[in-house]
Amino acid sequence: MSNVTRLRHVLPLPADVTVATNALDAAVVKAIAEAKDAGLPQGMIVSILHGHAHAETHRMVVT
Repeated sequence: MSNVTRLRHVLPLPADVTVATNALDAAVVKAIAEAKDAGLPQGMIVSILHGHAHAETHRMVVT
């Protein structure tokens, strides 16, 4: 995992990273709201988010 940057070493974050982080956060919030409005059970929303987090972590560790 030598390609993973520890944020505490680069604080404050560059503006482009802050913009990307805020955009990601807004997109996740919007997607969750849309899923709730569509009637998806809360447990399914959580499991989908957890699955994606797990998959991304696996990609970071393997590649």
